[in-house]
Amino acid sequence: MKIRIHQNSVRFRLSKSEVEKLKTTGYLEESTAFPNAKFIYAASQHEHSELTASFENNKITLFVPSAFLQNWTVNSIVGTDAHMPLPDGGSLYLLIEKDFKCLDNVDEDQSDNYENPKTC
Repeated sequence: MKIRIHQNSVRFRLSKSEVEKLKTTGYLEESTAFPNAKFIYAASQHEHSELTASFENNKITLFVPSAFLQNWTVNSIVGTDAHMPLPDGGSLYLLIEKDFKCLDNVDEDQSDNYENPKTC
């Protein structure tokens, strides 16, 4: 699972096995260790009708609608997004999507990523 954060935008990218695990177990979690704390990011299946998120105790949790996950492992839908309202009147943009193989050469293992539609 990868995350990208930029201003009021959070994007989660999941490999094939992570999409399957989220559907079957309802939860994924990873972390990054820092000298003084651990940053945790998670995706959790939920009954909400759209994406929502929370940030508590150094942990971002993205709540993904169960209905969306039902066929996501086998359909061609790339992902889903939402604008979650914030107390200050702004919004937090949330996106969860399948992780595609890169078109350029990279050193990371991409064997569990989805085929890039631009190569098909």
